Amino acid sequence: MQPMSLMNALYSRFERMIDPFDPHEDGPPPDKLLPFFWQYLKQAWPSFVAILIAGFLFTITEVAVFRYMADIVDYLTHTQPADLWRTHGADFIRMGLILGIAWPLIGLVHSLFLRQAITSNFPNLIRWQSHRHVVRQSIGFFTNDYAGRVASKVVETASAVRNTLTTLCDTMLYVVIYFGSAIVLFFEADYRLVIPLVVWSIAYGLVCTFFVPKLGQAASEGAEARSALVGRIVDTYTNIQTVKLFAGTRHEDDYVREGLLNNSRKWQVQERLITGLDTATSFLNSILLLVMAGLAIWLWSQGQITVGAIALVGALTQRLISMSNWVMFQVTSLFENIGSVQNGIETISRPHTVVDAAEAPPLDIRRGEVRFEHVGFGYGGGAAAISDFDLTIAAGEKIGLVGPSGAGKSTLVNLFLRLYDLTGGRILIDGQDIAGVSQESLRAHIAMVTQDTSLLHRSIRDNIAYGSPGATQAEIDRAAERAHAAGFIPALTDSQGRAGYDAHVGERGVKLSGGQRQRIAIARVLLKNAPILVLDEATSALDSEVEAAIQESLLELMTGKTVIAIAHRLSTIARMDRLVVVDGGRIIETGTHEALIAAGGLYARLWARQTGGFLAEAV
Repeated sequence: MQPMSLMNALYSRFERMIDPFDPHEDGPPPDKLLPFFWQYLKQAWPSFVAILIAGFLFTITEVAVFRYMADIVDYLTHTQPADLWRTHGADFIRMGLILGIAWPLIGLVHSLFLRQAITSNFPNLIRWQSHRHVVRQSIGFFTNDYAGRVASKVVETASAVRNTLTTLCDTMLYVVIYFGSAIVLFFEADYRLVIPLVVWSIAYGLVCTFFVPKLGQAASEGAEARSALVGRIVDTYTNIQTVKLFAGTRHEDDYVREGLLNNSRKWQVQERLITGLDTATSFLNSILLLVMAGLAIWLWSQGQITVGAIALVGALTQRLISMSNWVMFQVTSLFENIGSVQNGIETISRPHTVVDAAEAPPLDIRRGEVRFEHVGFGYGGGAAAISDFDLTIAAGEKIGLVGPSGAGKSTLVNLFLRLYDLTGGRILIDGQDIAGVSQESLRAHIAMVTQDTSLLHRSIRDNIAYGSPGATQAEIDRAAERAHAAGFIPALTDSQGRAGYDAHVGERGVKLSGGQRQRIAIARVLLKNAPILVLDEATSALDSEVEAAIQESLLELMTGKTVIAIAHRLSTIARMDRLVVVDGGRIIETGTHEALIAAGGLYARLWARQTGGFLAEAV
């Protein structure tokens, strides 16, 4: 086997030691710092134990280099050149084997566990499990936070956990072993050499005790400011069309500038602390070097230590000094990462507000009857948006929800889809309380087109087949034809040269017109062919000609299904079996279009304000 092939095989073996997608029981991550770390450490502990052992051996070997240097100086000082190999040849061979073979091999094992096993896979394990928890949060979770900020927390917290654990298991162990070995070597040379080192260590510890807690707090605030800044920038870029349409570029400059200023202020506090820490450390290091050098020279002049011991003291002291500066950097980085983890826990570990009942069965739809029984709901525990709402929709019945903006129509649909939990009453489908069945099965039986049509940044094919992953290309083509999307899809080309159904749409489908996006969404619903259909302003982005054609496809799709439709253009739902007029979260009136017009109530007034659409003549 070629050396490169052998190394690649070795790399692959270590890269498979941690499987980011290894099955793990779902549940909220712990909301406390130490349990949060342990949640993930226990899934990869063999690799961390390995770097502890390899790091220990590597550090001991490195410290031994200083001892060998001292021995070599003494050999050269007290041995005639002609007798050097005969007298100390075995020592040189031992040094060569340890430094030339054992040390590099230990370093290789250490790097394999650290770089191949931990560095790439361990953060992805955390991200995968965090994502699985976050993506199952309720809609309210995402509407109350920036999407970019949440994504930043999921990605950055994982890196911070890895960096914290590797720093503690690798860097801090290295420092402790190095310092302990230095004390032993100094003590062997002369116990008095240990005294300045101990005094320096105490002073160093006091400096750390003063600065480190402040650094931790500053790092946490800095991480929060950074996440908020990312959220502001992502908010601006995500809504760039609104920014352009309302000439809001300068306003967004001020908005982002405010975030940048806050970010700068938080990080300036941290950098001031770091500067103070660096200055105090440099002062202590200078004193240690002067005292150790002076003491070693004095002990040699008194015949208490050898020249080799002076070489050992000088080299090891300089190494400890340079290490102390490196340790300060590591400690600063450690607390920055701990601050990032603490900040991330607040978002990632938030428990779900809409959860399935224990061992919730799947929804079993036999007919499609829907009942709202004394339903009550208020956003965030505030004023009631829906109050004592009662409505029965017979299997296969098609109803239209009508009412002014803010009446509660979309809220009712969200509750029906269990995007939020009720504060009172219940909703039943074929006698099954939707709170008692799994959310996945509930939504799998409902097809919906919304007025805010969001498309995934994936291919047209993937978007149409999103609710029907097993669909064939022929079925996708048929759905596109029925949604009047087959005419424009073949002409689509993205920036990567992918065309037709393979073309990718931009974030939220912004590379398509509003009408094109809505036709793709309608094709998705037509393909899903669920027993319950929800239309929330499903054709609002279409012109009258296209809407007329698609209405025929939708009417065909509605056959045999239970339908709930919302539309501000009343003409689009006037031919429903029954209209339910809602205002203030309550049913005001109900009946057919003709009956409600004759009643002269709210519906009649709303109808009078509108000129009617393409269905007006049919009505």
